[in-house]
Amino acid sequence: MAYKITEKCISCGACAGECPVGCISQGEERYVVDANVCISCGTCAGVCPVSAPVEE
Repeated sequence: MAYKITEKCISCGACAGECPVGCISQGEERYVVDANVCISCGTCAGVCPVSAPVEE
């Protein structure tokens, strides 16, 4: 199951910089995950300072 980024996101970019498949990008209000590319590794959740990424 892919990860998604919740409204807790503070747009720091930590997740995007660490994603091994590059599926995270800046959206209009927060960073977003391309679920079609996400490999559900959890790296984004591990580096996020506010625990915004969660498994769908």
